[in-house]
Amino acid sequence: MPKNTKCRRISGLPGQFGFVPADNVEAGAVQLTFDEFETIRLLDAEGLTQEKCAEKMGVARTTVTAMYDSARKKIAKVLVEGRSLVICGGNVRFNISQYGSLGKLKTKGDNVMRVAVTYDNGEIFQHFGHTEQFKVYDIEDGKIVHEEVVDTDGQGHGALAGFLFGGNVDTLICGGIGGGAQAALNDAGITLYGGVSGNADEAVKALLEGKLDYDPNVKCNHHGEGHNCAEDHNEEHHCGGHCAH
Repeated sequence: MPKNTKCRRISGLPGQFGFVPADNVEAGAVQLTFDEFETIRLLDAEGLTQEKCAEKMGVARTTVTAMYDSARKKIAKVLVEGRSLVICGGNVRFNISQYGSLGKLKTKGDNVMRVAVTYDNGEIFQHFGHTEQFKVYDIEDGKIVHEEVVDTDGQGHGALAGFLFGGNVDTLICGGIGGGAQAALNDAGITLYGGVSGNADEAVKALLEGKLDYDPNVKCNHHGEGHNCAEDHNEEHHCGGHCAH
């Protein structure tokens, strides 16, 4: 016989009754930094202790506690007030070993510029967050010295900026891209040329000749207006960070 449970008394309802993942969110969104997200992932999703979490993140346990408390308060604000949430920023570095093919690219020389293009059968794939491949070009003295097609290994919107950062990519050419991803790329120091279509090789050639036709105000047409999290950062917060590997 099922156990009778005592009725729980509540004093308020949430601002929204459901949440869905999105790359673009409205202005005024709550910003959860990557390191705060990592504490939630490690402590709550994976069930690690704070000591193990601190070890994995390379920080003190007191730092983990502070980030975790901050993250939970932000998540509570999102749930209670029905606010949007954007995940970006933080003084972080990415573990390139988790980025599969890009993490295994040949070492980039000091004078080499590395360009990645969202790629599908020779053409520029039009939706950054869903690209299954990048074509990566190493350029030295204005000439392509190496090119390689790499898989994204199923990474989604948020992880792709780290994927590119982990591969030491300097420049991205793509079609549509959302505001959150744009801000993450910007803070990772990756130059973006969005709104580009056509043949990938020809686009890189046009870039080298200074003739690339791109849209500096590109938006992903799968989403609405984007939240530019770069506007909320201070100098110590970087999506993708600039810490040494």
